[in-house]
Formats: sequence, C-alpha cells, structure tokens
Amino acid sequence: MHRILRQFSIYLFGRRMQCCCAVKLQKCRVDHETSPDFPSTWRPLRPLYRCERITTLINHKDKPKKSERTLAAIHRVGQAVSVAVGRFVAVGEAIATENQELKDEMGQACFEARRAGDAIAQLTDAGSALPSQPDGRLTIFSDRTGMVKAARLLLSSVTKVLVLADRIVIKQITTSRNKVLVTLDHLERVSTFQEFVQIFSQFGNEMVEFAHLTGDRQNDLKDEKKKARMAAARAVLEKCTMMLLTASKTCLRHPDCESARINKDAVFHRMRCALEQVIEIVTEARSCGENKVLPASIHDGIRDFKCSVECLRENLHALSPQSVGSQLEALVERTEDFTDSAYTSHEQRQAILGLCQLARQDTQQLVHAWVEAQSAHAKEATEDMEVAILKTCQSVNDLRRELHKVAVGRASDLLKVHGEQLPLQALKAAGAEGNLEAVAEYSGKLTEQKEQLVETCRLLCHVSGSEPLEITCIHAEETFHVIGPQIISAAQTLALHPSSKIAKENLEVFCEAWESQLCDMALLLREINDVFEGRRGDKRPYLSLPRPGKHSLTNLKTAKAVKLDAEEQTSMAKLGLELRLLSSDVDTEVEKWEEQEHDIVRQSQSLASMAYNMHLFTRGEGLLKTTLDLFHQAEVLSEEGLQLCSSLHTFSTQLVDEEKTLVVTEMEKLVALCQQLQMGAKSPVQGKTATFQKVDSSIQTTRGILAAVLSLLPLCNKLNRKYKSERSSLGSPQDWRERQDASTPVKEEGALNIKNSNGFGVKSLEQHMTSLNLLESK
Repeated sequence: MHRILRQFSIYLFGRRMQCCCAVKLQKCRVDHETSPDFPSTWRPLRPLYRCERITTLINHKDKPKKSERTLAAIHRVGQAVSVAVGRFVAVGEAIATENQELKDEMGQACFEARRAGDAIAQLTDAGSALPSQPDGRLTIFSDRTGMVKAARLLLSSVTKVLVLADRIVIKQITTSRNKVLVTLDHLERVSTFQEFVQIFSQFGNEMVEFAHLTGDRQNDLKDEKKKARMAAARAVLEKCTMMLLTASKTCLRHPDCESARINKDAVFHRMRCALEQVIEIVTEARSCGENKVLPASIHDGIRDFKCSVECLRENLHALSPQSVGSQLEALVERTEDFTDSAYTSHEQRQAILGLCQLARQDTQQLVHAWVEAQSAHAKEATEDMEVAILKTCQSVNDLRRELHKVAVGRASDLLKVHGEQLPLQALKAAGAEGNLEAVAEYSGKLTEQKEQLVETCRLLCHVSGSEPLEITCIHAEETFHVIGPQIISAAQTLALHPSSKIAKENLEVFCEAWESQLCDMALLLREINDVFEGRRGDKRPYLSLPRPGKHSLTNLKTAKAVKLDAEEQTSMAKLGLELRLLSSDVDTEVEKWEEQEHDIVRQSQSLASMAYNMHLFTRGEGLLKTTLDLFHQAEVLSEEGLQLCSSLHTFSTQLVDEEKTLVVTEMEKLVALCQQLQMGAKSPVQGKTATFQKVDSSIQTTRGILAAVLSLLPLCNKLNRKYKSERSSLGSPQDWRERQDASTPVKEEGALNIKNSNGFGVKSLEQHMTSLNLLESK
C-alpha cells in the first residue's frame, strides 16, 4: 500500500500539510488484513476535505446555540477525524513494530495523535450537548480553546510520524544501496564464469529492489530539480546494468586484454557515481540543504538582467548603474561558448556579436535616462526611461532568440547527420575484421562526433529554459563524454579478438546505449522548443483503467501480476523510447489542428497518453506497476483506437472517392492492429517467459498503432481544412447538413460499429490508485 500515511495527513489537514512537513512516506508495509481497508476509509473524510477539514471545527462561529442540523454536521466531522486518526495511527504502529530502532519514538507520536483524535471526538460529541433550550436549539462545542489545543497536538504528532516514516524509507534506500555496492565489489573481483553468474544473479535481484525503491521516491519528489537528477541517475544505472554484464564477461574471456579491462572499469566507476548521486538526492530531500549549484546559463542571466532592469520602474534607487552594466557584461561573457565554438558559422557569430553590441548600446541609453531621472528627483520612471527599459528588454530577448536558434539548429543538424550511425557501423565492421588501423581511424571520427555532441549539449543547457531541462542537458553531455571512449575500447577489444562472440556482443551493447542517448537528445530538443514557445512540454498521464463489469477482476482469476527483472526491462527500453517518440510526434500533429475538440484530435491525444504510460512502464516508472496493469492499459488503448476508427469512418463519408480511399485504407490497417492488440491483451499466458513475450508483443503492436495514427493525422487535418473552407462557401449551412445526412450510410456491423458509451473517461486519482492496489493484491 503506497503512501498511506501521507494520504491520510492530506485528508486531515489539506495540501498545506505537505508544506508544514517537507518529508513524505513512500511506501508502508502493512499487514495484509488491514491494507485493503484503507482506500475505503477515505470516503468518510471527503465531506471533511470539502469543508476545510479540521479548520472548520476551529473557525466555527461563536454561537453557543446551534440547530440540530448544525449539531449533526459537527458531530460527523469530529467522528470522521477520529476514525481517520485511528487508522493513521494503526499504520504508524505497524511500521514501529517492523523497525525496532524507532519503536519508542513512533509509539509516543502515535499515542499523542490518538489522544488528540479522541479529544476532538469528545469535543464534538452530540451526547455532551446541554438540554434543549426553549427555542429548540442545543448548546454544544463551546470549548474553542480545547479544540485549538487538540488540533495543534494532532498536527505536531502527525508531522512527527511522517518524519519518522521518512527516516525509515531513507534507511531502506540506503541499505539497498549498500547491498548493491557490496555485490558490485564482489563482481569486480570475480575470476571465474561460474562465480560471476552466481553473483550477477544476486546483483540483478538487488538492483530490481533498488530500482523500485528509488522509482517510488522519484515519483514522490516535489522539487523538479531533484526529480530530474534522480531520473538521470536511475537512467545511468538502468543502462549500465547491461553494459556491466557484457563488459565483465568480455574481461573474463580475455583477462590479459588491457582495452577490455579499461572498458569494464569505466562501467563500474559510473555505476558507483550514480549510486552515490541517488543517496545524495534522497538525503537532501529531507533536509534544508541546498542542491548543487548548476553552471550559470544564458537563459538565467537574461532573466535576472530583465528583472533588474524592470524593477527600476518601481524604485529608481534599487540598483546602481555600475551593477546593471556588470550584470550585462557577465551575460555577454557567457555567449562566448557560442562565438568561440569552431562549429558556429561566421554569419551566426556576427549575428550574436551584433546583438550583444546592441544590448550594450540600449543599456547605456537606459543608464543615461536613469541618471537624468535621479538628478530630477523623480519618484518613478520617466517616459524616456520607460522607452529605454523596453528597448533594453527587447534587445536581450532578441539575443536569447538568436542563441536558441543557433543551439537548436545545430542539435537538429547533428541528429540528422549522425542518425545513420556511420562511425558506429564502420567500427563494428573494422573490429570484426581485426583491422586495428581502421578501428583507430574510425575512433577518431567517433571522437570528433562526441566532441560535437558534448558541445551542443552545453549550448542547449544555456537555452533550455528551466532547471530540470538544464540537468537533463548536463546528463546528456556527461553520457556522450563517457560512452564515446567506452565504445572505442570495446571496438579495440573486438579488433584484438575478432572471433570472440562476447566481445562483439559487448560492442553492440555500447553502440545501442549511444543510439539510445541520441533518441533521448531528440526528445530533449523537443521539450526545449516547447518551453521556448510557451508550452509546458509535459505529457498528461492517462489515468483510466478498465471499468468494473466489462473488465471485471473476477474474469482474471488465473492472471498473475508479474514484474520484469532488470535484464528484461533493459530489452524493453528501446521499444519504450520508440513509443515515447511516436507519442510526442502524435501530440505535435494534434497541435496543428484548428479544431482541438474534434473527435479525431481528442481520441488521438488519449492514445498518445496511454502509449506514454506504457513507455514509463518500460522504465519501471509511472502508474503501471505490473504486467497485469500493462495488459489492462493495452486493452483500454485498443478500444480507444477502435473508437478513433469509428470517428475516421464518419469523417470519410464527406470525402470524394480518391480521398476516401486513402483514409479508409489507413483506417483498415489501424482496425487490424487494434483488434490484434485487443486479442493479445485478453489471451491468457502462463509462466514468466510467456508473460515477457506478451509484454513485448503488446508494446510492438502499440507502436504500430501510433505509427498508423501518425500517418492519418496530417492527411485528415488537410482534408478537414479543405472541406471546412468549402462548407463556408455554401449558400446555406442547412443545405450542407442535409446533403451530409443523405450521403451518410448506415454504420456497418463489426469492429467499426462501436458505441460511444464504451469509451473510457479519466477517473479520479483515488479510484485509480484503489484499482491498482486491488490488482496488486490479486
């Protein structure tokens, strides 16, 4: 049961509770007899939640006489608080039983919370009301001071329970990390294959446990910077696990090969750094310490400079002219990363330098108008000063736009050029032939490519527009910087041992990691563009699970929820990345539609969101925790796809023959894929291998569905605009509707005849989490 204590505290005190206590519980282990009851116990708290919970009791009107209706309401609120506190305390006591070192502290905090809950229940007890007054009203709840004391005691004790529970979660993560480190040391020292296989099996299990603990923690983090750093560290661990396997096997097969040893040592070092970064983030999450300072970016410099300039409107003496000038010069100095680059064209360099000079001139004019306004003892910005402020802000905005254009343009060009992976293919071929000279030649080309990518990531960091994206850019830069030499050492090993299958496999793994990082960079580029254009760039999670009845859990008695191990999740990662890219492409195409409420648009967005959820599953993140959840999501996705087919069929009726044929042909492909996914999701499987194959098939088919949708969206958008313009030129809209009704055939039976009532809306988060918990209990 996930985060039970935190959920109860939110219901008791509202979202403000999370500000009062900066720590959260991620996962509580509770007896199976009590855990299924907790979601249902939240229901009595909903009226309390809507009327500001305990605040309602404290801020009641000072009227000693209350009607029976008011009396009953107060009594219900008090009892609901008491019941919720009792359940909250039960979880805390269960945690105390499992953690002896905190048993006394947790027990005391739970005792205080229970005492406060009992006090609130007693103060709101209808039985304590005085006899009815002549006017028919009752006297109750006059001890407001007692209620305030009880509420304060309850708040402090609940906060203490959460702090203690958070300490336990941090201890679990730290203990898991220590186990992984010990096993990692053993793996590094093994000398035989038999010993390696035995220890790596243990290492895999420990990494899976660590991945689940850190994944839950990442989902709970509220600080976006910490969340981005955690995601980067977990991505390193995810990719390095497979690298560690092949690099270690290669080193064991060829113990005297220096390049194999260098390759293996680099993987172990990177994993240890990532493990330390996770612990650093986790411990910072419960302290008031500052995060690591990020490198100064141009975006931040422009933002701070504009704030300084604009604040002069309110206070002419807020800054000195010298400080504004120094701030601008520091900003211009950061642009040297662009102008000093060997890969920046002459035209781009001149444009950046020209905009920097224009910013200096506008700032000098601002300073001049500013000094004149101060000399005239003006209380606010003069007209000349206002114009200078606007011109200065405009010039730095133009500079930011030009830098963004340069960075994004270079990244796009690099991704196009390096998308064919020619140096990697050449290295593989040269290594397989044992040609050391060719390996050295192509290693130089790969090194040059790596330097270009590293520098481009640095430029993207300058214009990313948000601190989480800056962290992601830094992670991408470090990844290219590290994996490049690892690929070269792996290729050298293969060239020295061209007949070694394990050396060839090792090189393949590192090349796949390089390709995966290029895919991540493409996504990063898209998110940076979204931020620059004012879009959030965040995907909406699709929170729908099959509705009760049609997809009843009773129909899945033989189904068993399975969690993939580390190796299986690694093999799923590439498919997951393709899903994420396709879902982003679908979102991009959807945004081009003028009619955002169109059925085709709405249903395509739902498909993209569900596919993104499946992508998160391949990374061990998101709301889909087990394979059973994934299959349910696949079934829902297939039905939504068939709904889209129904909308496409209706849309095609207004088209002429040639256009209609194009849409119907693509639509039939989509129907077949949706039916294939639906049948695959419903088919029962037994055993872990069969389950893994079903997961792979579901994701592959989902990828095909998104590809089909992606081919249909631009075509339908073009035709929709065409026919919309034709409709606007008709004499009467009524005539058009009549022609439409006359030309619309009766819906065919079968897959296309889908009732709208079978669609799935977005459920509330509480219902979704309850469904997930029920699935896990099965």
